[in-house]
Amino acid sequence: MKYLLLIAGDESAEAHANDGCDGWSEEMIARGVIEGGAGLHPPTEATTVRVRDNELLLTDGPYAETKEQVGGFVLIDCADLDEAIEIAAKHPAAGYGTIEIRPILELPPGVM
Repeated sequence: MKYLLLIAGDESAEAHANDGCDGWSEEMIARGVIEGGAGLHPPTEATTVRVRDNELLLTDGPYAETKEQVGGFVLIDCADLDEAIEIAAKHPAAGYGTIEIRPILELPPGVM
C-alpha cells in the first residue's frame, strides 16, 4: 500500500531541515520502500491558487496561517499502516516536527 508522509514543522524547525536525514533515507532506500519525495522551499515562496465564480485568485504565501507548515514529503510503498507508522517514527523530523501519514488513493489507469 502506498502512503504519503507529509513532513511539517514550525519555523524553528527550519534549521533541522537542512541537516539531512541522518541515514534514514539510505535505510529506507535499502528496504525498497521509498518511491519519491523532496524537500520544499519555505512557505514564503508559495503561491496559492483558487478559482471562485470563474475568477482566478492568487495569493503569495501558504494557503493557511498556521504555526506548522509542510516542509517536505516522501512517498512510500509498504505492507500496511503499521509499517508506515514505523517508517515515519524513524524519520528525524518526527523528533522536532510532525509527520502526517496519508494513504494514497490509487486510481485506475487512464483516469487522470
